Amino acid sequence: MNKLITGFALGLIVGVLYAPDKGTATRRRIADKGNDLKDQFADFIDSVANRFEDHTDDLEEYVHEEAQNLKAENV
Repeated sequence: MNKLITGFALGLIVGVLYAPDKGTATRRRIADKGNDLKDQFADFIDSVANRFEDHTDDLEEYVHEEAQNLKAENV
Protein backbone atom coordinates (compact mmCIF):
# COMPACT_ATOMS: atom_id res chain seq x y z
CA MET A 1 0.00 0.00 0.00
CA ASN A 2 2.87 2.34 0.83
CA LYS A 3 4.45 1.73 -2.60
CA LEU A 4 1.14 2.49 -4.27
CA ILE A 5 0.84 5.84 -2.53
CA THR A 6 4.47 6.68 -3.31
CA GLY A 7 4.00 5.79 -6.97
CA PHE A 8 0.83 7.87 -7.16
CA ALA A 9 2.57 10.87 -5.61
CA LEU A 10 5.56 10.60 -7.94
CA GLY A 11 3.31 10.27 -10.97
CA LEU A 12 1.34 13.28 -9.86
CA ILE A 13 4.48 15.38 -9.43
CA VAL A 14 5.89 14.37 -12.83
CA GLY A 15 2.54 15.03 -14.44
CA VAL A 16 2.36 18.50 -12.95
CA LEU A 17 5.91 19.33 -14.02
CA TYR A 18 5.28 18.33 -17.64
CA ALA A 19 1.69 19.51 -17.89
CA PRO A 20 0.91 21.58 -20.99
CA ASP A 21 -1.89 23.51 -19.24
CA LYS A 22 -1.64 26.61 -17.12
CA GLY A 23 -1.10 26.14 -13.40
CA THR A 24 -4.64 27.16 -12.51
CA ALA A 25 -6.16 24.60 -14.90
CA THR A 26 -3.81 21.90 -13.63
CA ARG A 27 -4.60 22.68 -9.99
CA ARG A 28 -8.32 22.63 -10.78
CA ARG A 29 -8.00 19.21 -12.45
CA ILE A 30 -6.03 17.87 -9.49
CA ALA A 31 -8.61 19.22 -7.05
CA ASP A 32 -11.44 17.71 -9.10
CA LYS A 33 -9.70 14.35 -9.26
CA GLY A 34 -9.04 14.49 -5.51
CA ASN A 35 -12.71 15.20 -4.86
CA ASP A 36 -13.70 12.31 -7.13
CA LEU A 37 -11.37 9.96 -5.27
CA LYS A 38 -12.69 11.19 -1.93
CA ASP A 39 -16.27 10.52 -3.06
CA GLN A 40 -15.35 7.05 -4.35
CA PHE A 41 -13.66 6.24 -1.05
CA ALA A 42 -16.68 7.46 0.91
CA ASP A 43 -18.95 5.27 -1.24
CA PHE A 44 -16.66 2.29 -0.66
CA ILE A 45 -16.71 2.84 3.11
CA ASP A 46 -20.50 3.14 3.04
CA SER A 47 -20.83 -0.13 1.13
CA VAL A 48 -18.54 -1.93 3.59
CA ALA A 49 -20.48 -0.50 6.53
CA ASN A 50 -23.75 -1.64 4.95
CA ARG A 51 -22.39 -5.15 4.49
CA PHE A 52 -21.34 -5.32 8.14
CA GLU A 53 -24.74 -4.01 9.18
CA ASP A 54 -26.48 -6.67 7.07
CA HIS A 55 -24.33 -9.42 8.55
CA THR A 56 -24.95 -8.08 12.05
CA ASP A 57 -28.70 -8.15 11.46
CA ASP A 58 -28.49 -11.71 10.14
CA LEU A 59 -26.43 -12.80 13.14
CA GLU A 60 -28.84 -11.17 15.61
CA GLU A 61 -31.76 -12.93 13.92
CA TYR A 62 -29.94 -16.27 14.05
CA VAL A 63 -29.10 -15.87 17.75
CA HIS A 64 -32.69 -14.90 18.54
CA GLU A 65 -34.06 -17.93 16.67
CA GLU A 66 -31.61 -20.29 18.39
CA ALA A 67 -32.52 -18.83 21.78
CA GLN A 68 -36.20 -19.44 21.02
CA ASN A 69 -35.42 -23.01 19.96
CA LEU A 70 -33.52 -23.68 23.18
CA LYS A 71 -36.38 -22.27 25.25
CA ALA A 72 -38.86 -24.47 23.38
CA GLU A 73 -36.72 -27.56 23.98
CA ASN A 74 -36.48 -26.87 27.71
CA VAL A 75 -40.19 -26.39 28.19
